[in-house]
Amino acid sequence: MISELTEITEPAESVPFRGWILFDRDCSFCRELALRFENVLAKRGFCFEPLQQKWVQRRLKLTRDEALEEMRVLTSAGEIFGGADAVVALARQIWWATPLAFLARLPFVHALLHRLYRWVAAHRTCAINSTATRPFPARTRWAALAIFPLVALGTKPVLSAWEFMWLMAAAIFFGCKWLTLGTSIQRLGRVCPFRAAAYLLAWPGMDAARFLSPDLAPRFPRWAMMREAAFASGRILFGACLLFGVSRHATEPVLSGWIGMVGMILILHFGLFDLSNTGWRALRVDAAPIMNHPLCSTSVSEFWGRRWNAAFNDLAVRLVFRPVARHTGILAATLIAFAVSGLIHELVISLPAGAGFGLPTAYFLLQGLAVVAERKWTVLRSGTPGWFFTMIVVAAPAYCLFHPPFVRNVILPFMRAIGAL
Repeated sequence: MISELTEITEPAESVPFRGWILFDRDCSFCRELALRFENVLAKRGFCFEPLQQKWVQRRLKLTRDEALEEMRVLTSAGEIFGGADAVVALARQIWWATPLAFLARLPFVHALLHRLYRWVAAHRTCAINSTATRPFPARTRWAALAIFPLVALGTKPVLSAWEFMWLMAAAIFFGCKWLTLGTSIQRLGRVCPFRAAAYLLAWPGMDAARFLSPDLAPRFPRWAMMREAAFASGRILFGACLLFGVSRHATEPVLSGWIGMVGMILILHFGLFDLSNTGWRALRVDAAPIMNHPLCSTSVSEFWGRRWNAAFNDLAVRLVFRPVARHTGILAATLIAFAVSGLIHELVISLPAGAGFGLPTAYFLLQGLAVVAERKWTVLRSGTPGWFFTMIVVAAPAYCLFHPPFVRNVILPFMRAIGAL
């Protein structure tokens, strides 16, 4: 396998040879990373070689055990980089990884990268042996989702409304992340700790089983990656223009807040989240898009089920809809799932604002009723009539979801704090 890998990663004659990337061939985690980066680094003049090769150990002047402690980069000029320094050296060669190399110049970031690398190296045996990762007990999986929001709630008297909103959103988000991680470990049997940390901290989705799967996802063409990255960057730029430019010229405060919210959604959901997905898919990780062209929806069920915020939909289907449907039926489970969604939005919208309670829940119950209506009248879920019905149901009552007290008490102060107003 290693000989095949070396042949695959041998740079073309037109590419100047720059060196070798030396890795542990007996570690499946290391082999997986080598396979993911083979084309990217081969085009930049690097070859993969196992650290077990005798000539490698002689060149590094290390014993076999010393050589296997960390990956290394040996350049054609004779320079040797090990561990986190090797990662940074390779990051300088890839355009989308250059921010990491730039940040690594900061002493505290450099020290943090070394600690992180040592932690991953110390725990990578889970990807080598065949023993299963011990699954989280059920009470442990749910503990974060129960504790984090309670801790955030305790900070409400001492934080501003917008600070409390972000903290509560983060508490619910990471609580759900921990829950889905524990459930997937139980299903998959073993999980690489590096991939688990990336799932928790570096990807906004909630489909842990797909993201943590060791199988390589289909190769993401370079032209498609560049296109997606360009579109996401354009949406970030447009969102920033709305947030920091257009919003300050609105005559009504609530209108200004709504323009700012649209800008934030473009920056986060349609910009940064898309860039994250593009990066992981380039590494052949099965990271599904969070937003999937929601304006193309021809039914309310398609909008919420396939196109808008797939992360939350994955969670709602697995944890609420399917368990409830086994006991109550599909229609009741649909309404209950949307009601739970409304209650979660109450915690992030109405609670920080201190007003408007019940409006987000009413909004999502209306969405649930629309989905039920679509099941009865097929004309509401196809073609042009379905599109108009979807846009009316989703967009028209959005004023109830992001109600005026939330805009005045949370969004506008946040925009002032970041200099948007």
